[in-house]
Amino acid sequence: MSEENIIELVNADIVQRDHVVLSDISLEIKTGEFVYMIGKVGSGKSSLIKTLNAELPLTKGEGTVAGFNLADLKTRDIPFLRRKLGVVFQDFRLLTDRNVYDNLAFVLKATDWKDATEIEDRVLAVLDKVDMTNKIKSMPHQLSGGEQQRVVIARALLNNPEIILADEPTGNLDPQTSIDLLQIFKDLNEQGKTVIIATHDYPLIRRFPARIITVDDQKIYETVITKKEKG
Repeated sequence: MSEENIIELVNADIVQRDHVVLSDISLEIKTGEFVYMIGKVGSGKSSLIKTLNAELPLTKGEGTVAGFNLADLKTRDIPFLRRKLGVVFQDFRLLTDRNVYDNLAFVLKATDWKDATEIEDRVLAVLDKVDMTNKIKSMPHQLSGGEQQRVVIARALLNNPEIILADEPTGNLDPQTSIDLLQIFKDLNEQGKTVIIATHDYPLIRRFPARIITVDDQKIYETVITKKEKG
């Protein structure tokens, strides 16, 4: 395993409910890369992200994520791996009975933050990164889809992760909102975060070119978009 690769899979099978979704794949992602993962619905993008996040176990092949060995990962070590990861879901997964501040504070308390002032400072810092400090007391149902996704990105940043994993983060959003959110991801990448986005939003990819991995027919392939187009 190369030290410069923050994510590495070697001859790995990605398995969901005893079904092999991706077979014998190898992948290297270097620290600080920005990577799109594209492919049809059901091609295995989400399963691959869930494997990197240890939601799905790696049962065949080798894999490391942020220094953690996925094949030998103990249950007690999963929370420590996940602190290195910020995961952004398409369906938000915000707590509907809590306001924006309490959604984020809840995550910090669950990851052993104790000091109320430090919690408040951190929540305000990540909301500022996504331009949502003015919505701190709003309930999720009072926010637009784009605003909810900004809160989800803020939540993913709480523990200052090395890697951002985003699964169709713009899937339910209008084009301009999607562009605004992609700019946040690009800014985070420029600040040193490794960013991996599963998407089928091709106009967005053309607008913000980066490395592309295609997931298809149980395999992964490198894909090249050669020129920057405005989509």
